[in-house]
Amino acid sequence: MLPIPPAALDALTGACGRPYRAEWSVDGGRSWTPCGVVAGSAQVQASRTQTVRYTASATLTGVPLGRHGINPISTNVRLWQGITPARTDTVWIPAGRYTVNRPKATRTGIQVELDGLEDEIDAARFPVPRALGPDSARVLVEMLLGEALPGVPVSWRPGIAPDTLVPQIVADEDRWAVLAGGTDSSGNATGIAAALAAELYVDARGMATIGPVPTLADPVVWRIGQGMGGALVEPQAEQTAEGLVNLWSVSGDAGDGAAAVGPVHAWDSDPGSLTYAGPDPVADPLAPQREGLTWVRVRAARYTSALITDPAQAYEVAHARLADSLGVQNSLTVQAACNPAIEPGDVIEVETLPDVWERHLVDQLSYTLGSAAMSCTTRTTPRRVT
Repeated sequence: MLPIPPAALDALTGACGRPYRAEWSVDGGRSWTPCGVVAGSAQVQASRTQTVRYTASATLTGVPLGRHGINPISTNVRLWQGITPARTDTVWIPAGRYTVNRPKATRTGIQVELDGLEDEIDAARFPVPRALGPDSARVLVEMLLGEALPGVPVSWRPGIAPDTLVPQIVADEDRWAVLAGGTDSSGNATGIAAALAAELYVDARGMATIGPVPTLADPVVWRIGQGMGGALVEPQAEQTAEGLVNLWSVSGDAGDGAAAVGPVHAWDSDPGSLTYAGPDPVADPLAPQREGLTWVRVRAARYTSALITDPAQAYEVAHARLADSLGVQNSLTVQAACNPAIEPGDVIEVETLPDVWERHLVDQLSYTLGSAAMSCTTRTTPRRVT
């Protein structure tokens, strides 16, 4: 969750002011100029499941259209949501830093579609193939990000080892695939962040961030209940098995003739989970049958990367991928009091029924600047009812 004072957090489910503002820059963020926003026009969305985490749309006023104003080449826009508790100064929460798409002059202002800065990283493809490394992940990531986004800070979240040595790799064309994750022309997995058991994204402050893959074991940052000032308005439960993997096999193979790493396996070993894969689905796949666990189903996937160089690293990657592919069974869409400090990947507690609280990981959120409501799509790992 983004930094927010306790007084502002407590005020969200009661009476509080919700001002908002926007500003724009044409010099890469060295200077920012305020502009107006047409009421109700600024829609913010954020999603862990998309390459571009933050997207938005808005109608801006008091700013010119063109080379020295809003244009789709050099302009960045920042949005802010304010919270004004009673008898307290306004707290400003960042709502994304964006590139501009399709600016259009209208009767009320300049209408814009906004994409997070990942869009600029993805567009900054390599003009020719280039060899990278060997070097530390920190050096390579900050160099490649600095080429695409000069002046944009890079944040390494706790739990990541940025000084991990990355072996020499050949980057073909796709900068984002090298930095975050993807496949090269031969189908082999790439991605420095993925090889660190991490994910790369640009947060609401416009900061390039390399952080651990979130899990339901992370600390709860917010609780929303049915009796908390109407914070939880309408839970809508939906279950799906799409994307479920409960057994990962991870290997490291540089393809240079050296000994391969792994495979190292990670699976759902909780007998109380609906996604339980058995006591050892690799060495003893018939164990569930012998034990009468006829409901157990194994959904396996493999991941191989030339950037994984030792078993400990493969272990971290396997468990990160497992964490990211479980918990898709039970989605919950909630209409809640708008908390603009919530980020995709945060863990919240939701009162789904009176006095029944569940931990959920936020996958997606959306809200309108100035509105008291927001929508969150979350997921959790269901347990068997016995």
